[in-house]
Amino acid sequence: MAQTRNRPDKDGTHRLAFDRNKKKIMATQTICGICGKPVDKDLRYPHPLSPCIDHIIPVARGGHPSDIENLQLAHWTCNRAKSDKLLRRSSKAAENELISNRVLPQSCDWGAYKAK
Repeated sequence: MAQTRNRPDKDGTHRLAFDRNKKKIMATQTICGICGKPVDKDLRYPHPLSPCIDHIIPVARGGHPSDIENLQLAHWTCNRAKSDKLLRRSSKAAENELISNRVLPQSCDWGAYKAK
């Protein structure tokens, strides 16, 4: 039987630090770090625009699980669309270009979403 490994930010050595930094981010940030639109913190999961914490560099790609510099506020649906993707620089000219998560297509107008 294969064993599943839990991520360190979910249970383990980084859980307390992750929770502490999540509270700081929820208290200080208001804009989704992926799409750049405001996050309504009154919405609750499973609403697609509910707030969540995104790892800028995904843990699966070597990102730190609890460092506040690797965490940002995001919409739940934006975070799911980003998954564990990273951006790559394609040329030297792109070195001065701002690298961010905001290049993902917006497939749906979630502002019009009505939860049942």
